Amino acid sequence: MIKTRGIKFDYNNQVFFEFPDIEIKTKENLLIIGNSGIGKTTLLHLLAGLLESKSGSIELFGKEISNLNSYQLDTFRGENIGIVFQRSHFVNSLTVKENLELAQFIANKKDNNRIDTILKSLGILDKSDKKTNQLSQGEKQRASIALAIVNSPKLILADEPTSSLDDENCDRVIKLLKKQASEFNAQLIVITHDNRLKKHFKKSIKL
Repeated sequence: MIKTRGIKFDYNNQVFFEFPDIEIKTKENLLIIGNSGIGKTTLLHLLAGLLESKSGSIELFGKEISNLNSYQLDTFRGENIGIVFQRSHFVNSLTVKENLELAQFIANKKDNNRIDTILKSLGILDKSDKKTNQLSQGEKQRASIALAIVNSPKLILADEPTSSLDDENCDRVIKLLKKQASEFNAQLIVITHDNRLKKHFKKSIKL
């Protein structure tokens, strides 16, 4: 169960956001859609515990995350949440595969077969030995998705995961995200302005 109530946030008392309440049950996925500048990325960072809301509550899997200290929150995030950031977060001196191996090492979940399976599903297995700064924007985005799902999180948060992809790869990526969520009893929340994704979700809200 994922549930938020009365979430508000502001940047230096100048830019204010007030978000609709969210409630999704186990195995449900959610599409959050809205235009640029409306706070989509801010909401994703709040759900991930990367930002702290000014008011309201965020409950993930029975935990009220505002009650966790920094160490507890980092541990909870590492064990339960995978994030596809809008801008890629890689160690550029490492290859794609080495970045995924590093993520597994940090989480103590080494599994090279899973890395190859994910990269193949995303159509970038042939890029596994490339440095991440040698990838195209679309390839970086798919590698970011691989990084988010490599440790089988309970919640996958995706910020504009298809924005740089053509229609074919858009469908491939969103289907892979949904498949990963289903296989590991994870929940998927996608935050986007991409109206192509509406057909893939039964539940959606508009910001």
